[in-house]
Amino acid sequence: MKVGLIGAGDWGKNIARTLHGLGALGAIAEVSEDLRGQLRELYPEVPLYEDHCALLKSDLPAVAIATPAATHFALTQQALERGKHVFVEKPLALRKDEAQSLADLAQARGLVLMVGHLLLYQPAVRWIKDYLGAGALGAVWGLHQERLNLGTVRTVENVLWSLGVHDVAVLLNLAGHSPTGIQASAQDVLQSGIADDVCVHLAFPSKACAHIHVSWLWPEKRRRLTVIGSEAMLVYDEIAQTVTRHAKRIGENLRPENEGEEVVFQGSAQPLTLEMEHFLACVQQGRRPLTDGTSAVEVVGVLEEATRQLEGG
Repeated sequence: MKVGLIGAGDWGKNIARTLHGLGALGAIAEVSEDLRGQLRELYPEVPLYEDHCALLKSDLPAVAIATPAATHFALTQQALERGKHVFVEKPLALRKDEAQSLADLAQARGLVLMVGHLLLYQPAVRWIKDYLGAGALGAVWGLHQERLNLGTVRTVENVLWSLGVHDVAVLLNLAGHSPTGIQASAQDVLQSGIADDVCVHLAFPSKACAHIHVSWLWPEKRRRLTVIGSEAMLVYDEIAQTVTRHAKRIGENLRPENEGEEVVFQGSAQPLTLEMEHFLACVQQGRRPLTDGTSAVEVVGVLEEATRQLEGG
């Protein structure tokens, strides 16, 4: 099966390379003439189009969309209306109602709609999901996600939409429920109205809470998920690709107990390859993707509510 790619810029070029490696790159639509020249050298056998309209008229059964976030809704809608299965980079849309309309359209047309929440295809995250599901930490009390670094500063979207989309997707997936409460706070110091540092707190029906801290104004690079359980704790270091189990808890008489720590998962695959393989399999076998339109609607809903609060709504 071949897939057409719309957008081959900063991230789209990685999708192009991955699809080509899988033998599934059917065509590319790219508006930049300079990029088309580079693509022509890299993939001389792959048809190139100056715009997405020509690609959508082709007989390719599926497309991947890797364009700026503000264009995702319109392009995905057009592709679904043309009868194409769609993989679209995160976020699915910038508003929950738009995301819901795309999920409904895909379902009505019997088409696969998959969203690029890449971190959910990282083997460590899949392992943590199974580990928590088996009750290995006891009751899950808290999930804490950190994505911090110095730069890259955006001039349109705030740091939550730039860095936090994957983290929201992971926390919702691990929690297994929609949040019952959302609280967001932020600081904007570099540009008025564009948050540089955001904290989001989520409450769930299980009484577990989740916390997200994202910032592009931070002295060190930190990508970490911490899970607090009643019997033990986990720390996933996304940079080192390790999951460490800390046999730590508060025991009887509210006294801390510490029985040491051990690395319980290590190593990584190529999550983008796993993601693209999953999309191809879902289209060919008529399966529902792990990151389908419905799950993406929940993610956009959290982001939209957090943004409403940050903007003083």
